[in-house]
Amino acid sequence: MTRVVVVGDLMTDAVARARYALARASDTPAIVTMHGGGSGANIASWLAVEGAEVAFIGRRGADITGRNRDMELMGYGVDARLVMDPERPTGTCVVLVTHKGERTMLSDPGANAALSPEDLPRDLFNGGGHLHLSGYTLINEGSRDAGFAALDMARRSGMSISVDCSSSAPLERTGAEPFLEWTNGAKLLFANADQAKVLTGREEPEAAAKVLTAWFPQVVIKMNADGALWYTNGRPDPVHVAAEPVDRIVDGTGAGDAFCAGFLPPWLEGKPPAESLTAGCHLAAKAIAHLGARPRL
Repeated sequence: MTRVVVVGDLMTDAVARARYALARASDTPAIVTMHGGGSGANIASWLAVEGAEVAFIGRRGADITGRNRDMELMGYGVDARLVMDPERPTGTCVVLVTHKGERTMLSDPGANAALSPEDLPRDLFNGGGHLHLSGYTLINEGSRDAGFAALDMARRSGMSISVDCSSSAPLERTGAEPFLEWTNGAKLLFANADQAKVLTGREEPEAAAKVLTAWFPQVVIKMNADGALWYTNGRPDPVHVAAEPVDRIVDGTGAGDAFCAGFLPPWLEGKPPAESLTAGCHLAAKAIAHLGARPRL
């Protein structure tokens, strides 16, 4: 089994799910719950509960929420390598979920913004392993050098590398050209349709995937209710898999992270792309059926 090393963000998500349409500038009844979050930590958690060997490298505050997030990761079976920041709090994200399941996020990275190259345990970077880098690590200027260092250490040690684009608005602020330059050399890119459009200017996911293979040997685009596709150069058409049906969308937070965690193990085993896409869609369906971005402990 290939060990997956995830470098990325650790957050506490305050999820506010509105019962009705948002009454702007007034009150809307909601269910407010607290959950572990952060794209990188979410992926590591889903990987662990699905039986993968996974380590997570991140940074937390010296606060109660940081301790709780650390304990949660260990509870999932993640080898959590968290550095405690003496000054910054554990990252926090306010997730506003409309009554129809649409999400808007307000993020304070906290300690994530101080992740440094010195925080990366050298013993985790060795041949035969796989590095998955959360795009937030590169998008956030404070942690960017740590992202560069992780990519460099993985390349030098012969690890395979995947990168997730994370979020379209911060990606757009960072710029497509820098992000593509920073991540060039990764074997696999995960993006959703909006992120792929930011990187390529192409509206159609299939067209965007074909453009992105100029930088990445393999590209996966997540398309929510339309499923997901995988593409590599030399193939006439992408491989497309439909989304798994769900009875009710409760909370889409972390569905893309769950998809990545479902896709990676069969992909690392050399299984056909359709099998990996199906596994990703299956975990995404599980994620949107309950509140919060992580599996139930």
